[in-house]
Amino acid sequence: MDELELLKKDWQKKEQELPKLSYEDIYKMIWKKSSSFVKWIFYISIAEFVFWFALNRIPQSSDDVFDQSKYLNQIDLGLEIVSYAIMIFFIIKFYINFKKINATDSSKKLMENILKVHKTVKTYVWFSIGLFIVALLLFFVDMVIIEPELSDLATKAEGANQPWLIYLMSALVFLALIGVTCGILWLFYRLLYGILLKRLKQNYKELKKLEV
Repeated sequence: MDELELLKKDWQKKEQELPKLSYEDIYKMIWKKSSSFVKWIFYISIAEFVFWFALNRIPQSSDDVFDQSKYLNQIDLGLEIVSYAIMIFFIIKFYINFKKINATDSSKKLMENILKVHKTVKTYVWFSIGLFIVALLLFFVDMVIIEPELSDLATKAEGANQPWLIYLMSALVFLALIGVTCGILWLFYRLLYGILLKRLKQNYKELKKLEV
């Protein structure tokens, strides 16, 4: 008998000695892990709310460019209120998802709830990124149309028959700014929620195997 056969026999012997997990045992393990992941999503969303709220409370300098436009101050306040409302709405949704998973009593229902959590988090991330894009676009409109500095530059450029150049360069700068901001936010949310969502997806796949 060669060495490979001896190893196989030894492994089979050890496998027989290992405790065999039932369907219920495996389900309970996946359920506990899923519940824990959703709970952490809820906790992280609260921490994120506190972070953004504290960041917005940092006093700005008196010569800040944003203070030069009453229009921009108004829309900034409006967007801040909307963003807080959206975050509170999704925090409540995350809490409801957590309570639903805690009360789940079947693998099929658990799979449905995991998919709901996944969808809720992705919707929240896209809402947040979309709100930042809107804020940047409104800032662009304010700088191009309302701010006197850019209007003066455009007037000077008009004398040289190149007024379009100022607006084109401004548009390109802001498009680049939007792209960079979206990339940073996407990485930020991927770091915050991506790992937990990935593990939830693995749990979903394990539950699917149980149902086969």
